[in-house]
Amino acid sequence: MLFDELVSTPSRAVRQVLFTATVLGLCAVSVRGQSPQNPPRTLTLDEALTLAEKSSERVAIAAAGVSRADAGRALARSDGLPQLNGGASYDRTLRSEFQGLFDADPGEPGGGEDIDFSNLPFGQANVYRVGLSFSQLLYAGGRVRAQGRQATLRHDNALLDLASANAQNILDVAEAFYDAALTDWLVSIARETYAQADRSLKVTEEQRGAGRLSEFELLRARVARDSLQPSVVRAQSNREVAYLRLKQLLDLPLTQPLTLTADLDLPVLSPPPRFAAQLAEADSQAQQVFRLALTQAANEVKVADQGVAVARAERRPAILFRSDFGVVDYPETVPDFNDWRQNWTVGLGITLPIFNGGRIRANERIARAGVDETKATLRLAEELAALDLASTRSDLAAARSEWESSGSTIEQAQRAYEIAELRYREGLSTQLELSDARLQLAQSQVTRAEAARNLQVRRIRLALLPDLPLAAVSAAAAQNVTSGTSQTRTRTAPAPAGAAGLAGATGGR
Repeated sequence: MLFDELVSTPSRAVRQVLFTATVLGLCAVSVRGQSPQNPPRTLTLDEALTLAEKSSERVAIAAAGVSRADAGRALARSDGLPQLNGGASYDRTLRSEFQGLFDADPGEPGGGEDIDFSNLPFGQANVYRVGLSFSQLLYAGGRVRAQGRQATLRHDNALLDLASANAQNILDVAEAFYDAALTDWLVSIARETYAQADRSLKVTEEQRGAGRLSEFELLRARVARDSLQPSVVRAQSNREVAYLRLKQLLDLPLTQPLTLTADLDLPVLSPPPRFAAQLAEADSQAQQVFRLALTQAANEVKVADQGVAVARAERRPAILFRSDFGVVDYPETVPDFNDWRQNWTVGLGITLPIFNGGRIRANERIARAGVDETKATLRLAEELAALDLASTRSDLAAARSEWESSGSTIEQAQRAYEIAELRYREGLSTQLELSDARLQLAQSQVTRAEAARNLQVRRIRLALLPDLPLAAVSAAAAQNVTSGTSQTRTRTAPAPAGAAGLAGATGGR
C-alpha cells in the first residue's frame, strides 16, 4: 500500500525541494520578524487577557450600547419634565388684502378721525415677534412612568450585555492563547516524529549496505520519513494561523513575534490563577449557577409588561398645562423697544381618544403578544442554562479524566518506541513494527497536548459560565452532542494538525 502511494505521488526529489523551500521561507519570515527593531514578545495568559480588555471591539460595541441605553433613559424621563421653547420671527408683507382699507380721508364717508389703525396687525409692512412657550404634562394615563421603567430595564440589560461581552472576550482570548500554545506542541511533535523516522532511515541504510535488509525495507523507511514532511509544514502553517488569530484578538501587529508561556506540559496542571476563585465557587454550586442571561430574560419580561401599560395609557385622557408669552411690534422701519406689545395666555388642555379605527386595540394586542413571547423566551433560557451547566460540567470531567489517563499512556508509548527502535537497530523487528510504535507515540503525544489544552479551556469556561451569553454556549453544547466525542470544542482559530495528520504520515496501516 505504501509503495502504491509512493508511485501515485510526485517524486521524492520534487517533494524534497518543495519541503526545503517551504521551510526556508518560514525561517526567513521568522528571521525578519525577530529583527532588532521588532524583538519577540513573551506573553502569559494573564498578560494576554489584560491586553484583550483594552482592545476588544466586542466590548467597545457593548459599551456603546450602555451609552445608548443611558441616553434612552434620559429621553424617556424628559417627557414628564417641563418644556420651555423660545422663538423669534420677522415677517415682511409685500402685498396684503388690507392695503388701502384704512387709508380713507376722515372727511369722506367711512373715514374716522378718532381711530388710529397704524398699530393694528392688519396689513402691516413689518412684523416682529418674540415669544416663549411653556408646557407641562400633568397626566398621561401612566404612559410616561411606564416608558421610564422600560428605559431603566433596558439600561440594566445593556450593563449585563457589557459584562457578557467581557466574559466572552476573555474566553475567546483564552481559547486562542491555548490554541496557539497547542500548535507549538504539535510542531515539536511533528519535528520529533520526523527526526525519529530519519534516524530509522539511516539505520535501514546501514543495514541495507551490510546486506541484512532488502531494498523493499529501505523503500518503506524512506517513504515513512518523506511522508512526514507535509505534516511538519502543515503543523508550522497551523501555528502561524493560530498566532495570527491571537494577535488579531489582542490588537497586536501581525508581524510581532510572540513567545507564549502556557505551562501545558507540567506534571500537575493547576487551573489558571486568574480563575481559581471563580472555578472554586462554580464547583461548590453543584445544582445551579447564577446566569446573567436569565436576569436579562427576566428584565425583558418586565419591559414587555410595561409595554402593555403604555398601550393601555392611550385609552386614557391626557392633560396638558400650557402658557405662551410673546411681544410683537409693527414698526415702519426699525422696532422701538417702547412700542412692543405683549401677549400672554395660559390654558389647560385635555385630549381623549374617541375613535381611531382600532389602532389602540391593535397596539394592546401587540404588547400582550410581546409579553407571551418574552415569557416563553425566559423559560427557554432557563432550560438552556440548565443544559449548558450540565454539559459544561460533563465536558470538564471528561477533559480532566482524559488528561490524567494520557500521562501514563504517553510514558508507555515512549518506552514501547524505544524498545521497538532498539529491536529494529539490532535486526530483531521489522519496519512495520517500528512504524506502528512511532504512530502510537505520536498519537499519545498529540492526545496529551490536546487534553492539556481542553482541560484549561473547560476550566475557564466553567469559571466564566455565570457571565457567558447563552447563545454561544448552547451552540457549543449542540456541537458536542452531534460530534459524539469529548474532544470536540468551539474553536476561535483553525484547528491545528492533530493525531489524524500525524497518523497518516507515520506509515501506519
